[in-house]
Amino acid sequence: MSITRFTRRAALALLCAAGIATTAQAQQRALTIAVGTGVNTLDPHNTATIQTDLSVISHLHMALLVRGPDMQLQPQLATAWTAVDDNTWRFTLRPGVTFSNGEALDAEAVKWNFDRVMNPANNARVRPWFAQVKEVVANSPTELEVRTSSPYPALPAQLSTFFLLPPRWTAANNPANAAVGAGPYELRQFTPGDRVVMTARQGWTGERPAFETVTFRVIPEAGARIAALLAGEVDYVSGLPPSEFERINRSGRAQATATDSIRSVFVKYNLLTPPFRDNVRLRQALNFAVDREAIRDAIWGGIGSISNCQVMTPAYFGYNPDLRAPPYDPARARRLLQEAGIRPGQLTIEFEVPVGPYLLAQDIAQAVAAQLEEVGVRTRIVEMEFGAWMNKYLRAANMGQMAYLAQAWPTLDADGILALFEAGNQYAYWDDQVFSGFLREARQTTDANRRQALYRQATERMCEQAPVLFLYTQPVTYGTTNRVRWLARGDDWVRAVDFVPR
Repeated sequence: MSITRFTRRAALALLCAAGIATTAQAQQRALTIAVGTGVNTLDPHNTATIQTDLSVISHLHMALLVRGPDMQLQPQLATAWTAVDDNTWRFTLRPGVTFSNGEALDAEAVKWNFDRVMNPANNARVRPWFAQVKEVVANSPTELEVRTSSPYPALPAQLSTFFLLPPRWTAANNPANAAVGAGPYELRQFTPGDRVVMTARQGWTGERPAFETVTFRVIPEAGARIAALLAGEVDYVSGLPPSEFERINRSGRAQATATDSIRSVFVKYNLLTPPFRDNVRLRQALNFAVDREAIRDAIWGGIGSISNCQVMTPAYFGYNPDLRAPPYDPARARRLLQEAGIRPGQLTIEFEVPVGPYLLAQDIAQAVAAQLEEVGVRTRIVEMEFGAWMNKYLRAANMGQMAYLAQAWPTLDADGILALFEAGNQYAYWDDQVFSGFLREARQTTDANRRQALYRQATERMCEQAPVLFLYTQPVTYGTTNRVRWLARGDDWVRAVDFVPR
């Protein structure tokens, strides 16, 4: 072989190798996340859905604060925050931050975002989060004060879900389907029901993103998500049946596992109507009738923690570590039913089960119904599409006698999650003034020890009165390709910053 031919062949080999390396590098710099439901809006002030809408929005827009995978608040636009007094929070902002169109993201822009949300005419979805905000004052371009009508100790945590729009751009555009932001990515494509594509933004002042392109793909069916994962079409999927873990892990192409979430699963009672209204023995009886461990082990393969008689997990401020889960005691359940004046087979309860968002909800509901039947309480299961059920639950205020439900609150503060059961709240279906009084008193102070003591009393009252049939902490079941590692978190956020290329 001549030196010339050898050199040409070597050069060709090097070019091919370089091409392969470049292709691999390009793939490595792209991240594709599969989600089970569509992204409804890109307007951060008109959604409270974290797993899809707000997760996408967090790539495009900045917040004052964000929450890391360790569940701790971290600075983003705000570099410092402090309670000046019981009703005033002061935020120090990073100087010189701009939106991608050049607008300044300063204290005046932040104030404009608060004003937009608080204006009743705008009917912002997140307006209730800021009902206590009385006034927002821009002291300087880098200092902002939020003044409230009463103490709001959870305000910084709530702001981790409050993303900021550019005032001038928003006045001339619809932020529901377009985006100009100050976040690490720019919007390239938004096809509702299909995908959102974003690319790393030039001019982002934070750490350079590990992925040049991030795509959220909508794949509603779990089997199709798994197929896409094993084919290498997506890098992350969630909502996997635990029965699929072994197949995925044996594939050599991906891994599947689970972590506890901050979301509690329970069967909610309608305490405003019979048979649960003014009937605490019935409510307690059903809690003793269910073998939580057996159901969890059979349906979830042993993953997920059993709720210890409260709707908070240890991640929340206000969690009560001294409460214990009601034991499985069908004999005690029968005695309580007898004390409640209910004969075996006398009572049939309508049991609504929303279909879609909750892991294996129909299977767990069927298992719970079977165990209630064993102590003499019949159920009539009514499965409903999730959106239709939410309309019935909230807009029509017409929840059935009981319903399968999972709830969480992004502030990780008892005031948020327990307020969903407070008298007068549209979510509550319970009018207990003793429980609600503890919550109202806790809102009047920023003293952490005092708040903790009041939430202890509130959770004890809730356990005793049993407004729900306590079940589990819902696990986050997920799979990743071998190309990435996810810093697993249980608070529904799915963000590129929490993935590490392998």
